[in-house]
Amino acid sequence: MIITDIADFDKKRSKIYIDGEFAFLLYKGEIRDYRLKAGEEISSPVFEKICNEVIPKRAKLRAMNLLQKRDYTEYKLREKMREGMYPQDIIDDTVEYLKSYRYLDDERYADDYIRYHLRDKSRNRLRQDLAQKGIAQDIIERVLETAYEDETDDPELAQCRNLLKKKHYDPQNSTYEEKQKIMAFLYRRGFGQDVIHKALSLDTDLF
Repeated sequence: MIITDIADFDKKRSKIYIDGEFAFLLYKGEIRDYRLKAGEEISSPVFEKICNEVIPKRAKLRAMNLLQKRDYTEYKLREKMREGMYPQDIIDDTVEYLKSYRYLDDERYADDYIRYHLRDKSRNRLRQDLAQKGIAQDIIERVLETAYEDETDDPELAQCRNLLKKKHYDPQNSTYEEKQKIMAFLYRRGFGQDVIHKALSLDTDLF
């Protein structure tokens, strides 16, 4: 195996190419320690040590450091690891390691996110947010159903009514055009027609 190129990645690290293909990212001190030079051969023991010990250990530490700072979904963590130029097989192994200890748990992430935003985001908006974070649809629906079942009142209806209060909506003195305008506003916020009509109904005592 021939090191065909050593290209700067940033001030501290360089990309190592072997036989014309990117192999891994190393710190410049490591390149010196392993005596790696472009145009020269890399020995099998050194190559195996880097691939099987150095990079996997670094990947796990990097992932743990990221998770210490904030929670990640599996999709977003994989994205972050790819930015760090970690090989796909090492990313896969790292993710499985984290999941085995529940350091990485999309269902827990979804549950925390939904319960935190239950009073300020509609069900549809929660679905959209979590889907954008790469969480599987079946997990989203399962956690949403559980979260809403645990609520004694309808969170979406409460949100709609609070928004109507902030808009100073008066059902008894609003024109048809004003009502249509407020309905469009609530629809854009992600609320369904059933919830909107219920919030706007005249039999509510919240106005």
